[in-house]
Amino acid sequence: MAELNGRPADPDALLTLALTNYGHFTSMRVDDQRVRGLGLHLERVVRDCKAVFGAELDPELVRRYVRQAAGGRGGSFVVRVTVFDPDIDMGHPAKGGTPHILVTVRPAASLPLPPLRVKTLGYERDVPGVKHLGLFGSLHSRRTAQLDGYDDALFVGPDDRISEGGTWNVGFVGDDGVVWPEADVLPGVTMALLQRHAPYTTAPVTLADVPHLHAAFATNTSIGVRAISRIDGTPMVTDHPLLARLRAVYLAIPGEPL
Repeated sequence: MAELNGRPADPDALLTLALTNYGHFTSMRVDDQRVRGLGLHLERVVRDCKAVFGAELDPELVRRYVRQAAGGRGGSFVVRVTVFDPDIDMGHPAKGGTPHILVTVRPAASLPLPPLRVKTLGYERDVPGVKHLGLFGSLHSRRTAQLDGYDDALFVGPDDRISEGGTWNVGFVGDDGVVWPEADVLPGVTMALLQRHAPYTTAPVTLADVPHLHAAFATNTSIGVRAISRIDGTPMVTDHPLLARLRAVYLAIPGEPL
């Protein structure tokens, strides 16, 4: 299901996404018509619209479109809000100024998901603070990791500092508790919610630190808190009590009604 500006999407109206792919998005898991961190998702699309298009976006309009697309259905599903401007093309990315709002709905997986095996690859996302549509590098890295027998890629910078996964933030469990890597990363909504509700520190994490860490986990709206079982050749504990505590903390966060 896809709705553009609150109406069924005409495929021709989506050509800009296929041909230019300039814009930004947010995805949110809906559980029984409620979203954990809904306000943060709305803040994100407003902030990113200013950064990507230099335009204001009405968060209540976005919320209304999401509520309409959700259609009163029960259970769990994922809603993605994609913001793009059909007047923009590759030759004139400064044109336009009237962003359109595309809302799509897809099924949500049951939580918790099985642990991830990740391969570290050298990569830094363009404009990491924006959840933009430029996913080629992330998906190419994921493909590379999967071809090598892993589930996903974990990004490291030129200084061997770990930053994030392809479509998720990463956290670690050290001697003193939860550690989030100090790096330029996408400010994930799930990460922000965990940071509000669970003690943590932020510090540089390098490849050399991995064997000395107790556990690792991935976070985003679709997966919640997902254990990581292996980073390259280093096995990680997947049943650490702090991971279970984080998972329980996250699931206990009340969702905001659409």
